Amino acid sequence: MGVFATSATARRRHRTQKLAFVVLLGVTVLLILPVLAILGMLVYRGAPALSLEFLFSEPVRGMTAGGIWPAIVGTMWLVGVSLAISAPIGVLAAVYLNEYAGDTWYTRVIHLAIVNLAGVPSIVHALFGVGAFVLFFEFGTSILSASLTLAIMTLPVIIASTKESLSAVPMSFREACWNVGATRWQTIRHVVLPNSIAGILTGVILQVSRAAGETAPIIFTGAAVFVPFLPSSVNDQTMALSMHLFTLSTQVQNVPQEITYGTALVLVGLVVLINGVSIVIRSRIRRRRKW
Repeated sequence: MGVFATSATARRRHRTQKLAFVVLLGVTVLLILPVLAILGMLVYRGAPALSLEFLFSEPVRGMTAGGIWPAIVGTMWLVGVSLAISAPIGVLAAVYLNEYAGDTWYTRVIHLAIVNLAGVPSIVHALFGVGAFVLFFEFGTSILSASLTLAIMTLPVIIASTKESLSAVPMSFREACWNVGATRWQTIRHVVLPNSIAGILTGVILQVSRAAGETAPIIFTGAAVFVPFLPSSVNDQTMALSMHLFTLSTQVQNVPQEITYGTALVLVGLVVLINGVSIVIRSRIRRRRKW
């Protein structure tokens, strides 16, 4: 036996590591397989319905034929307006909590409220949206009411991801700016935020995914089963892909299966497309980062 021969203890550790690797790989595969199965089923059953006419025409014959263009436009309205509301508020709230607020009972209460807000069921957000925006503020059932409801629902994700990204910026960056006379806000604006933009985009990506796929928060606040015109302002009602898919699946009879699955495939594809663009932008920003 040589001096550098592997000991029994080292061999046991090697076997343990190999076993852990195999187990973790198996768990990862088990997580991926259902996703691939769902996507495969959607493509197999929904692809026959995809065409330019399906994408750019309106539903006809009681939504048993035609296309989904109004639902696509409505989904873009809801996602865009809710993002325009939640992103600035979420980022500014995270900046305050991470850069200005100390560890006090007040900030601990805020953190607890954010965590609890993230766990509230979507149907509760819908009821809050009806009471607050539709009735109290008298916005009516509109894109604005639905988007505000979605914005409140997705705020915790943006706040949490932004706060974690701000915390990851080294304190030495801030101290270097303060030493040359920069104010706290100048440091945040020119150093901290540019170096944390990748993490902020992560929260935005998650917000877009959830806002596009939610049905309960918009079903009472702004989404309609059918609207014969495209929305022209935030005060209009609109169709949405998630609501349209729910209606086709539960409320309308004699709908061809390819239309239902095609609608689901377009919804998933739209979310993947938006997320893909955001991920590409985030990756380019990360490559430019010097630390």
